[in-house]
Amino acid sequence: MIPIFNRLFVMTLRVLNQLRRDKRFLAISTLFPMIIIYFIKVVFDVLASPSFNISTYIVPYAAFIVHFITFILTAIVLVRERTAGTMAQMFVSGYQQIEIIIGYLVAYTVLATLQSLLVLLELNWLFDLGFSSIQMTSMYLVMWLLAIISMAIGMLVSNFARNEGQVFPFIPLVILSVILSGIIVPVEKLPDWAQVLSYLTPLYYANEILQELIRGGTLMDSKLNLLILPLYGLVVVAMVAISLREKD
Repeated sequence: MIPIFNRLFVMTLRVLNQLRRDKRFLAISTLFPMIIIYFIKVVFDVLASPSFNISTYIVPYAAFIVHFITFILTAIVLVRERTAGTMAQMFVSGYQQIEIIIGYLVAYTVLATLQSLLVLLELNWLFDLGFSSIQMTSMYLVMWLLAIISMAIGMLVSNFARNEGQVFPFIPLVILSVILSGIIVPVEKLPDWAQVLSYLTPLYYANEILQELIRGGTLMDSKLNLLILPLYGLVVVAMVAISLREKD
């Protein structure tokens, strides 16, 4: 068991070093969500009214921004590494598929931890949400889980893309999730077939938990959705492991 953990540790450090050298990726993944949220603040200031509960929308919107940007950047960066031969070098070095996947996920989770924290702190600062520390911590956990799932989805997409341009046809699928998640329109008002599709998106479960927290509930009030979210991630990771190829 110890040699396995040593290999995973070395693999994770290797990916972290790659991330550290990619200053552009680090800047985009951390700054872009914050810039977008600032412009949403500008728009919401225009729409503000006494009857408008801004937290009902801005927290789920922020979750979607994290979901979308994390997905697209992860997919593009991994495709770039594959075309550069980085992934092949890892296989040549003797790493197994699951070791590579876990190494990337753990390393990218470090980034997701920072990204989710910055986004939530900016939300609280710009919009003065007024939630308790327990609520904020719970929201952070949901965004963090969603970010990790988004990375896994990005890894899955990268397995089927031979170049960065082939990632873009998958973008509408992620954008569609915001429509089906209940953030814009309640899911129960959608056609039956659209309601079924909404259950296939991780953003739906994240939004359900966030809305419960916004109403003053706790994570235990959404324990089913809270269970489904990490299970969703495990299914995606399993799909990544199945589809990861040593050579294109």
